[in-house]
Amino acid sequence: MKTGEKLNMTMLCDFYELTMGNGYWKAGYQDRITYFDVFFRDVPDKGGFAICAGLDQIIDYIQDLHFDPEDIAFLRSKGIFDEGFLDYLASFRFTGDIWAIPEGTPIFPREPVMTVRAPAIEAQLIETFLLLAINHQSLIATKANRIVRAAKGRTVLEFGSRRAQGTDGAISGARAAFIGGCKGTACTISDQLYGVTAGGTMAHSWVQMFDSEYEAFKTYCQVYPNNATLLVDTYNVLKSGVPNAIRAFNEVLKPLGIKKCGIRLDSGDMAYLTRQARKMLDDAGWTECQISASNSLDEHIIQDLLQQGACIDMFGVGERLITARSEPVFGGVYKLAAVEAADGTIIPKIKVSENVDKITNPHFKKVYRLYDRETGKAEADYITVWDEEVDDALPMEIFDPRATWKRKVISNFKARPLQVPIFQKGRLVYDRPDLKSIQAYCAEQVDTLWDEVKRFDYPHTYYVDLSQKLWDIKQRLLR
Repeated sequence: MKTGEKLNMTMLCDFYELTMGNGYWKAGYQDRITYFDVFFRDVPDKGGFAICAGLDQIIDYIQDLHFDPEDIAFLRSKGIFDEGFLDYLASFRFTGDIWAIPEGTPIFPREPVMTVRAPAIEAQLIETFLLLAINHQSLIATKANRIVRAAKGRTVLEFGSRRAQGTDGAISGARAAFIGGCKGTACTISDQLYGVTAGGTMAHSWVQMFDSEYEAFKTYCQVYPNNATLLVDTYNVLKSGVPNAIRAFNEVLKPLGIKKCGIRLDSGDMAYLTRQARKMLDDAGWTECQISASNSLDEHIIQDLLQQGACIDMFGVGERLITARSEPVFGGVYKLAAVEAADGTIIPKIKVSENVDKITNPHFKKVYRLYDRETGKAEADYITVWDEEVDDALPMEIFDPRATWKRKVISNFKARPLQVPIFQKGRLVYDRPDLKSIQAYCAEQVDTLWDEVKRFDYPHTYYVDLSQKLWDIKQRLLR
């Protein structure tokens, strides 16, 4: 296999998924219908919520699921797989059902982000790819949303390709960052593939290439008069960088009547330097010149800079965004929730652990978000058994499933199912939105959360409650 060729992602699976599949085949379980949930246990950075992302890549993966002849030959060479199982894989396609929470939706621990209903081998085989797609992109989208909220309306660009963990980390990471609210990326191929606007101006090497900083700035303004953003910290920001930028703007842009321009700082005391640079630019008449900042930024540094009066219009955020450096693991899991008997009866399954956080919620489920009709704010999420309906015309009592004495009666609310059908009997039934629509939807849905849930430090706990019927089933299985 040459890595330069398009890889068949069907083989991107943990080997145990194949050994279990072979075992299911030999045990006669290959056609047994199973239900698996994708969910996560903790919000990264101890935040109040996460952002769902990665569904679009999963759709492409499911549609292309197949084993090539060389894949079958490779598995045969292992000497452990039944020939009947290999014959089954040779004509393998996904025939099941998938429901998922759409990309851009705020999500919370222990609720099913995705549910898979499929024959046992099919459901087991797709575990790894589903998790890696959701775990990676939800992680980056969540981090991006934190950074964008810290910027308080200022533009945030994703600048992390060269520090990303591999090619897909850079490419799909830029996509996820856009969902989270970034306005663009430095990653050109993400623009080509997904329409995430790519942009960039110069590096320090451009400035060093010329005999003087002024000559470098003047040349750049001549080449790109309508997009002149000059990097002013190669030598000395206030003594040479900003004065030379002003001189180049005056000599090249001013005669053309162009007022749109910018400077960028990539080092130093950003709060002090940007305040001084802003004064110098304003005094020179370049009041519309935007100031950009980069250099190992994250939500906490951005928040501090703005509190210190930094004059920054745009942030370029690199390694701490594209790697989610502060907490680089999302922690989504894929757990069996139910199986289906021959007569169609759904039999709930549970995983029990001494670690209470690892006890799963059993059964084929639905998840609702409950919104206050007066404020439009999300009050809680509510998980039910699949055949339950929430009547939002009547008051309803909800309770904390871990501390059942904590109860609340809610009224005048609207219940919205969060999961939507993606695949039915192996056929795509979901109308895939474009990326800009996903970004807009994300911003709209984050706005439905109370500010207390959106705090960076010690956010208010948003409750994910179980219906009484589901709670009773879980307790019965535990007993």
